[in-house]
Amino acid sequence: MNSNNSNKINVPEARQAMENMKQEVANELGITLNKGYNGNLSSRDAGYIGGNMVKKMIEAQEKQMSGK
Repeated sequence: MNSNNSNKINVPEARQAMENMKQEVANELGITLNKGYNGNLSSRDAGYIGGNMVKKMIEAQEKQMSGK
């Protein structure tokens, strides 16, 4: 396993919250995720989930920064 894994979670305490968010976003998009390995997921669907996760995180940070 490569030590430069881009999937590394920088704050280990956030691991479960990130997993929950991934499931939530996938559900919103109508994409079925399995618990654990999802090797059958298309690159397009995986990117769609990840992109929407980033969008939600940016929105949450913007709200926090604006005091809302």
